[in-house]
Amino acid sequence: VLAAVNGTSVAGPVTASELLQKQHRYPPVVTFCQHLDDVLGGGVAMGSLTEVTGVPGVGKTQLAMQLCLNVQIPSCLGGVSGTAVYVDTEGSFTVSRLREMAAATEKRVQDLVGRLRTAEERAQVEGFCVECLLDSVLFYRVHDFTELLALVTVLPAYLEANVHRNVRLLVIDSIAFPFRCDFADMALRSRLLQTLGQELQSLASRAEVAVVVTNQVTTKFTANGEAHLGPSLGDSWSHAVTHRLVLSCDSADGCRTAHLVKSPALPNRSASFCITSRGIRDLPAAAQTRKRTLEQSGCGSSSGAMAGQG
Repeated sequence: VLAAVNGTSVAGPVTASELLQKQHRYPPVVTFCQHLDDVLGGGVAMGSLTEVTGVPGVGKTQLAMQLCLNVQIPSCLGGVSGTAVYVDTEGSFTVSRLREMAAATEKRVQDLVGRLRTAEERAQVEGFCVECLLDSVLFYRVHDFTELLALVTVLPAYLEANVHRNVRLLVIDSIAFPFRCDFADMALRSRLLQTLGQELQSLASRAEVAVVVTNQVTTKFTANGEAHLGPSLGDSWSHAVTHRLVLSCDSADGCRTAHLVKSPALPNRSASFCITSRGIRDLPAAAQTRKRTLEQSGCGSSSGAMAGQG
């Protein structure tokens, strides 16, 4: 057994204490929505694979872009001080929108300068600008599953060779698009998805990055023939996901709800948020009151069409 292990990626055991220290080495990536951060245990966790799924237009890409900016928040403000890699498989990435959100992120961080005590801390924040934010999002455009698998395979070596960039977030938007067509052999697709999931889990753990993937939805049928929406790619992919966040749009005023439906350490809970010109934010107080009233009267849809789908 030892001879078989020698030379492989199995490096030996670590203690539970070491795992705990590693888990808390970097703070989670906040979303700028306090309610959503609370549901996620403080934000999107490092060292894990988080899936964000929902119908088109519900805000998956918006949340992904917000995380790419928020991972750069200086450590003196409780942030990660990292950079992001954004992999676009659909062509939905809009740099003008990212710049708009970056300007709002810069203003929000600069408004906190007065709370800092030392010149060194203030210097970190003073260098936090729109252009720096955009320069710290590394963008890849891939067009099929072959390119995606190749990129994920070489990313660990890239991160190791570019430690100075301090990449702490990998976004794939979306994971489903390259796998939803051109597959006559579904068994092959399942094997490729399993391989991809294992590669992403390994990358998240070894490189200590937060891996966030968006996923599409598909129609599924129960044993009784009833139809409902659920995350794409089936069980082969579902088992690879550490945390699953299902987004839904509840009303005409644009109120969104995020449902945490899968997590090894957190309870299933929901949080409301909105998408503004500034990015992801908490609901205004009036909207929160209106939403609670609708839920109490039974007219709201806080559970979401897919909230029970794990």
